[in-house]
Amino acid sequence: MKLALAYFGGLDDKKAAMQKQLGLEYVVSGSRRFGDYGAHTYEALSELKKSYAGAGLSMQIIEGPSALDAVKLGLDGADEQMTNFKEFIINCSKIDVRTICYNWMPVINWYRTDKELITRGGALVTGFDMAKVDPDEKTYAGDISAERLWSTLDGFLREIIPVCEKYDVKLALHPDDPPVESLKGIDRILTSAAAFDKVLSLNSSAYNGITFCQGCFSTMGEDIPPTIKHFGDRIYFVHFRDIQGDKYKFHETFHDDGITDMYEAMKMYYEIGFDGIARPDHVPTMAGEDNSNPSYGILGNLFAVGYIKGLMEACEKSMKN
Repeated sequence: MKLALAYFGGLDDKKAAMQKQLGLEYVVSGSRRFGDYGAHTYEALSELKKSYAGAGLSMQIIEGPSALDAVKLGLDGADEQMTNFKEFIINCSKIDVRTICYNWMPVINWYRTDKELITRGGALVTGFDMAKVDPDEKTYAGDISAERLWSTLDGFLREIIPVCEKYDVKLALHPDDPPVESLKGIDRILTSAAAFDKVLSLNSSAYNGITFCQGCFSTMGEDIPPTIKHFGDRIYFVHFRDIQGDKYKFHETFHDDGITDMYEAMKMYYEIGFDGIARPDHVPTMAGEDNSNPSYGILGNLFAVGYIKGLMEACEKSMKN
């Protein structure tokens, strides 16, 4: 397993310095515009990768690629977005980024009802409570059925996977977060391990894979270690995090304070031979930090990396014995 940190606002010099002090060289990055160049273009992507390389870091994964809402919803503009996404894949290949993390949550992406919940020692975490969501509130998209989302995802994979195969770039689909049945009139489809079995059955290509977000699978109610084993070599990217609660009401936790047996989870990654990128995700905001970027504070990542590296060392030693 290779540990990385995520950068969604471009290079952060302080974070990059800390990352190197932790002994980590890999970066998971959001995509960004560069001048007049769209985020899907070679100019923007190459400049992004160079910015990390200049800090001594290696960008390995793009998380959250160019817009796909029209594709997901089956609306006007879908053709243009598909064209841009194909160009995005080709340009990722050109700069040697071989994994793209994407999702199938149109309009409402990652969603929380609370961003300042108090957890251990006064640290702040995000959380979700379905009871706080107005059942009558809708978005501009109106009501979107699960059937439509499965149909658009199927069409997307049929058209995009051949491009991925040609240019050697893998897709890693992220679960819905939170994995509730519907949110503000928009159904959610990637809400169980069985749903991901269906995704893999839609297209059997090795380029159709999974971002295994432990927090999402935990909120689904899935048992993490056997679920890791179940998906095995179709896991291309890992979000290593944990929660307390269930999909209707949960909050993030420190990595040692959630519902998952994190040591058993780590052992399973070793057992399946996972050698890809993992990153800590959704960490608490700790004392001395502001909460302007909930879930992505530096101190919480410091704790998480130390904890994860300890688990990795323990697993490596146990496998040698």
